[in-house]
Amino acid sequence: MLPNYFDEPVAARYDDSDDGQFDPEVVERTVDVLAELADGRPALELAIGTGRVGLPLSRRGVAVSGIELSEAMLARLRAKPGGADIPVAVGDMAEVRVPGEFGLVYLVFNTIGNLTTQDAQVRCFENAAAHLAPGGLFLVEVGVPSLQRLPVGERFVVFEHTDDHVGIDEYDVVTQWMASHHYLREGDERYQRSSGPFRYVWPSELDLMARIAGMVPLHRWADWDRSEFTAASTSHVSIWQKV
Repeated sequence: MLPNYFDEPVAARYDDSDDGQFDPEVVERTVDVLAELADGRPALELAIGTGRVGLPLSRRGVAVSGIELSEAMLARLRAKPGGADIPVAVGDMAEVRVPGEFGLVYLVFNTIGNLTTQDAQVRCFENAAAHLAPGGLFLVEVGVPSLQRLPVGERFVVFEHTDDHVGIDEYDVVTQWMASHHYLREGDERYQRSSGPFRYVWPSELDLMARIAGMVPLHRWADWDRSEFTAASTSHVSIWQKV
């Protein structure tokens, strides 16, 4: 079973994040794209969490189902209006099957990196493909590894430094293991640390995983606005189609 790094302490403050992914305009743009890709067909969200994307997509009339490892995150989803109406299977998104056939499976906000081995990431692609109808689409949103910012021989990159939050990414360039370390201010003098491991993955590597799972590349954008993906892009939204 995949380790759960999104238990009660994380779930309790997850929706309070000031990260740009929670900006209503960003959510709206994300849901616009997903609703268009679903095209009236059911959609499955891997790692549906507290419903940041799944709930507004459901309100668009898309029949959304989910897979979620964390019971604590799922409890937040269930407590929200409409959250109890979304079928969610509890377990590892690389392993768990849910009933039905889907036109769209999607995995957003760097969550593919929560699978910390290449084998697990490949199984996730295979599981996504197993849920798709022929011609169905699998979408992944994930960052591009910031290795160009990493001096030779160093492991750490500071990605944010404010009075309230210090964020540091740690890289192992041999194994593709990384961790994000967060120091969040609590009160005047106290900081709370939280860390989570990831496996960073390159766009070309994801294309190979898709091929193994019987899917072919369809789109790769730099963001949800469908802008061009370039060498300077810090993230991408990639879509593959089941053949």
